[in-house]
Amino acid sequence: MRNDISDLLTFISQDDLWFGRLQEVVAEHLTPALEEFDLDYDDLPEMLGEPWPGVLWGCGFEDFLSRQYEDGNIVDLYLKRRGWNEPTANREYFVALRDTPVSLYEVSEVKPGTSMMLKDLLGDTKPVTVLEGSATQSLKQWDRIAVRVIAENDAHVISGALLAFSREAVAFLFDALSTVLNVDKNDELSLPTDQLLKCAPIFTSAWLFTALPRALSEEFPEFTNADGEDIMFHDLRFPFETDVRQKDVSVCLNQVNGFAADGARCWTWIAPHGGKVSRESDGLVLDSKTDGRTVLGHLELKGKSLLINVNSSARADRVRNVVMKAAGQHLKQPLTTIRTVEQMMAEEQDELDLEDADEIPPETARQIVQEHMDQHYRETLDAPIPALGGKSPYQAVRSKAGRAKVVDWLKTLENNSAKHRNDAIEEYDFGWMWAELGLQEYRK
Repeated sequence: MRNDISDLLTFISQDDLWFGRLQEVVAEHLTPALEEFDLDYDDLPEMLGEPWPGVLWGCGFEDFLSRQYEDGNIVDLYLKRRGWNEPTANREYFVALRDTPVSLYEVSEVKPGTSMMLKDLLGDTKPVTVLEGSATQSLKQWDRIAVRVIAENDAHVISGALLAFSREAVAFLFDALSTVLNVDKNDELSLPTDQLLKCAPIFTSAWLFTALPRALSEEFPEFTNADGEDIMFHDLRFPFETDVRQKDVSVCLNQVNGFAADGARCWTWIAPHGGKVSRESDGLVLDSKTDGRTVLGHLELKGKSLLINVNSSARADRVRNVVMKAAGQHLKQPLTTIRTVEQMMAEEQDELDLEDADEIPPETARQIVQEHMDQHYRETLDAPIPALGGKSPYQAVRSKAGRAKVVDWLKTLENNSAKHRNDAIEEYDFGWMWAELGLQEYRK
């Protein structure tokens, strides 16, 4: 087999000098992060799970094969002494590993079990089609991976050590490379082979420095709304004063600017046009829009009460003041129930468990989800996006710098969707968005 390294490993382990050098190189890859988080290599299986400890060791091993020492290179030495015992394919593979640097690649055109297209994000090589059976089963469109791409006859293959990079890991890597190479962080990085060969440990560190904090944190993800406020669901119930009718309260609520009637007894509280741009958040943003405007809450008259639902303490205070100012003579002070995201999700799961008998047919559910996504993303094209500097996608594509940001934004949307556990979301076709924004050529 091409990647049968067992005899090479045996050769290295039997030589104290070369085995010591291998351990030193592996330590270069792992020690900075392990020391930062006060961990040992033996902690990695529990922290990261399989197969990551082995993959990380493999990153160091492949780097070691490329190292040149005063007395030579381990691949050259092995082939000189034992090469006669290796198949031609193995010998060629070892030489290729010696000469091929790790780089960061963007994944596209994934054909599970067969192949994928890889674009080098740090070099000036053209995108290549890579024949690969295993990794293509899990990789998705626009994923970023650190790996060695090896030319083999008329095709290309990848090495055994592959790390999938999150957006945070990519940013960490680019910052680290810019710092080490003394390059302005705003400049585009393009590294020749000799520089990439020297930077291999930085790739592993970037992955570890972003993967370990997630593994160490047992906290529930942070959720915020479009205003950057922590999500905390508030249900406010305003009892009516004596002899007050729903009609009395309805007349008052219809006078409030921002309360959009949704039937005779319901209103949607929406933000004004030209409201503040959503703040960046390190967590997950829960946001709902209608006609390009953020939905702040929902109101409903039910029996002898006015019920209001909002998703933050700040919005609860605001809507309480607005409602009491508009209809305070008809209402008593509200009773408030507060629920966290975890509590809300637990309640929804309990409800789903009771609704199994009434489950929506898969094709109907798929159509509903995709129609909702169509509507949501059509509204999004006109909405200000934090990642685009507060501009809408339609506005941002008018400049060269803006187009680059929109392309990256679209790739992120498509990549996140492809990883979703809901089939309808995973299979959603974003092609119309690229076409609508005139960016089809960047999707290749």
